[in-house]
Amino acid sequence: MLPPEFRRIRLHLAREPGHPEGDRNIGYELVAPLDSDGRLLPELWKKHRKECRVRRFHEGEDDRIGGLARRPGGKWYFDYDPDRREDDESGHRLSEERFILGEYVSIQDEHQRMHTYRIVSVQDL
Repeated sequence: MLPPEFRRIRLHLAREPGHPEGDRNIGYELVAPLDSDGRLLPELWKKHRKECRVRRFHEGEDDRIGGLARRPGGKWYFDYDPDRREDDESGHRLSEERFILGEYVSIQDEHQRMHTYRIVSVQDL
């Protein structure tokens, strides 16, 4: 059983060139611990790493399943294959972001392109 701080967080692609209305078929679903302000909790992540998961979905592609990971220095990223570093996707300042409904976060994909996502749901597990 996971601690009560764990949430399921859903992100959808925000407006960008090629997607003027954003896209609900492109995004991420995360399972991660959040504090009362909606920020990631590194201490709980460390104790429950295997349960901190990410699923990337993109219409027309297979889902990618991986883990929420953290580099020395505190930079968060999504790790889809622990044996390959080039498939990682980095969160831009995720340690400072608040995962609350309606907020935005930026994620750099494996091709080094930055995209912005809107938080569309944060649910208790």
